[in-house]
Amino acid sequence: MESVQAIKQRFGIYGRSETLNQALDTAIRVAGTDLTVLISGESGSGKEIFSKIIHSLSPRKHNQFIAVNCGAIPAGTINSELFGHEKGSFTGATADRKGYFETVDGGTIFLDEIAEMPHDTQSFLLRVLESGEFIRVGSSKTLKTNVRVVAATNVNLLDRVRVGKFREDLYYRLNTVPIRVPSLKERREDIQILFRKFAQDFAEKYRTTPIELDEHSASLMENYSWPGNIRELRNAVEQLSVLSDQKIIHAHDLARIIPNINNRNLPMNIQDADQQGGFHEREILYKLLFDMKQDLNQLKNMFFQLVHTNDLEMPAAMENAASAYPPAAGLSFPNSGVANWNSEPVIKQVQDSHSNPIILSNDKKNFDTVEVMEETLSLDDMEKDMISKALKKFNGKRKDASEELGISERTLYRKIKQYGLDA
Repeated sequence: MESVQAIKQRFGIYGRSETLNQALDTAIRVAGTDLTVLISGESGSGKEIFSKIIHSLSPRKHNQFIAVNCGAIPAGTINSELFGHEKGSFTGATADRKGYFETVDGGTIFLDEIAEMPHDTQSFLLRVLESGEFIRVGSSKTLKTNVRVVAATNVNLLDRVRVGKFREDLYYRLNTVPIRVPSLKERREDIQILFRKFAQDFAEKYRTTPIELDEHSASLMENYSWPGNIRELRNAVEQLSVLSDQKIIHAHDLARIIPNINNRNLPMNIQDADQQGGFHEREILYKLLFDMKQDLNQLKNMFFQLVHTNDLEMPAAMENAASAYPPAAGLSFPNSGVANWNSEPVIKQVQDSHSNPIILSNDKKNFDTVEVMEETLSLDDMEKDMISKALKKFNGKRKDASEELGISERTLYRKIKQYGLDA
């Protein structure tokens, strides 16, 4: 059995991500069997290469391999494409035709975008998987085939099953061995490796000097979400290779090719992002903090009104805080000493809007000392606190912490040094 590293070299796969290595290891192990495989992953993440790996390492490697995009074939002709048809079975059927399952007998068929397959075709496919039998369109003769099926999807098939758009029995028949291909945002440590590979390829293709990233643009690339995955990254590198006049790529060069490149997962200093992008991030964050502060003020007001309505004494630690929050119209807060904490406890029951009883007491032992703290609006403090919590959550493991925060390990290491955090 070939090693993961050997398979990477053989098929031109670049990256050192652990999730990628796990997916490749599963593909290598299942290749020698005839088990049906379901490959899942986002569009552009490289699912088809996994099907080719499985076929090339299987006993069927000397037989045919064919890839079929189920979403690209019209519903009216997909049965004919897959299973064939008899002459005269429909308009335009001027001769007998073999389908893919007949022509690839003994080989492997890769069914991409399996979720787009029509319901009746799903029934025919299920029969092939269970018994190896199929019938051409317009025929009554049962034919046999020995084809290994590898399917792929970029959507959650179980969700399709729940809404009745995909057969449950077919799902479990296809999902004998699941392989999940990680998206590019789950392989952030591989982004610069892939960038350099594509840059070298396009430099050779267009006979130019390979482009490189400066530190800022490299950080932007690593923290971008890459919705188009490897396909989007490859296209971006090709455009930069052709359109850039300079060898070194800067942030403004990336912004022209990828308009959303400045969207980040953590609040950053203006120095760490383009002026415009950083401004918008701060604007959004300040709005969020302002809304949170308003909610907190409303909650405090409700508390003070509840104390007033039930003739309770304001705890000494809260007297100063009460003066900072004016009561609602028509209400005034009681002065200290309205109720004596040493007197008999006063128990009151009021009804909320849902008629659930709320039990209130002026017994002093029911109150804890409250410390009124001024909230900070410092972005640096908030970012430092988030990073500190993530490192503490994962016991100092930077890889896990960076994934939790949605940033690269390199960016996290830089932030740890910047804030003097121990990790």
